[in-house]
Amino acid sequence: MKSVLFAVMLALPTWASADSYPNAQSIVSIGGPVTEIIFALGQGDRVVARDTTSVFPPEVNELPDVGYMRQLSSEGVLSVGPDLIVTRDTAGPPETLEQLRAASIPVVEVHDAYSKTAVLDAVDVIGTALGVQEAAQALHAQISAEFETLEQSVSQQKRAPRVLFVLSNQDGRLNVAGRGTGADGIITLAGAENVMGAAFEGYKIINNEALITAAPDVVLMMEGRADHAGKKDDILGLPALAFSPAAVNDSFVLIDSAALGFGPRTAQFANDLNRALNAATD
Repeated sequence: MKSVLFAVMLALPTWASADSYPNAQSIVSIGGPVTEIIFALGQGDRVVARDTTSVFPPEVNELPDVGYMRQLSSEGVLSVGPDLIVTRDTAGPPETLEQLRAASIPVVEVHDAYSKTAVLDAVDVIGTALGVQEAAQALHAQISAEFETLEQSVSQQKRAPRVLFVLSNQDGRLNVAGRGTGADGIITLAGAENVMGAAFEGYKIINNEALITAAPDVVLMMEGRADHAGKKDDILGLPALAFSPAAVNDSFVLIDSAALGFGPRTAQFANDLNRALNAATD
């Protein structure tokens, strides 16, 4: 009997044991993916403020900005009179979140990770927090279907393109993505291989020898960033990359920075990236 009950508990959706605040009407949303999910659930009218990383959908930019998610101040957040704070669990500093909880304001944290599961769990947790479980179920199903389409596309490709994600170019010294990053996560979802995924965690400036050894098929960067604009020739022309497949085939792809956040559009971003990478390596 106990084993049956345990199996039933495992089958329950994540919102079964989560706290719910259906009456909250003054929500502060911290983290771009969190904000996107709230709006995708049709609850944007309940958000009274957001953090600097929350820029989509466009109407969120009309809301007060309480600061960068990792450098929040309790005074800034409290100034907008929230009755609920929904945040990524990497927001901070920790003492600020402790001060907010001490002010008796509910704080719901969404786990910050870079996977299909993390995206779907975030939808479930936020849906429960806002008391809109039915809308969350519908959004969960929609996103799941998009991931299924992605997985079908990935299964049909001939091989996994080898990708180097460049965060920045500092006078020829490239800051690139290793494992445990949004870049690594979206590259993997798109059916590609992060050439630095096995080498280190996070972002790191690498030397010429590592670049030569990496020999990527494609160089990937974020679009819409002033410090990243117009860097294709500079990067592919570096001596350490000049003879790589990426440089020889002029394979350079840009991606929306939001794709690295793992919000409700993740499967769409990964689908687009899958097509772009395969087109670049055909």
